[in-house]
Amino acid sequence: MSNKNLNNESTVKTTSTNTTTRLQSIRDANNAKKEQDRTARMEDYLEVIYELIQQKGYATIIEISEYLNVSSPSVTKMMQRLHESGHITYEKYRGISLKDEGIVVATNIRKRHGLFAEFLKIIGVDEYTANRDAEGIEHHLHPESIKKLEKFINILKKNPALLE
Repeated sequence: MSNKNLNNESTVKTTSTNTTTRLQSIRDANNAKKEQDRTARMEDYLEVIYELIQQKGYATIIEISEYLNVSSPSVTKMMQRLHESGHITYEKYRGISLKDEGIVVATNIRKRHGLFAEFLKIIGVDEYTANRDAEGIEHHLHPESIKKLEKFINILKKNPALLE
């Protein structure tokens, strides 16, 4: 057998192994999503509620619908889900308040968002784009990946010459 054939076989085996590994990681990620008690969308709602309460002292269905670009009935349905899951207290026509568990989730999301936005700005992304991209990333990384990224950012902050 020629070296060319051996190289092709090796490439096929490597590609096949990489594909299998990639498919397994996709399956694992999707299984992990199913096992979570909350979804990325629920986290978005909790984050908006938290920010509104921090800014104004309260959050309304109308404001939440405007910030998340969804209908008021969709917000009402999600408020009921978040109430049932123990993240918020919600009574129709009475208001929305975060329970301790909701506050924990919202502050963790806020921290992750800040971390990702900071990293993106360090590598030269403008603030608007960094925040927009962080919004998409903040729900999807494994906690271990987040810890490593935070450690990496701290190293870069202590050693800014590394970025030159």
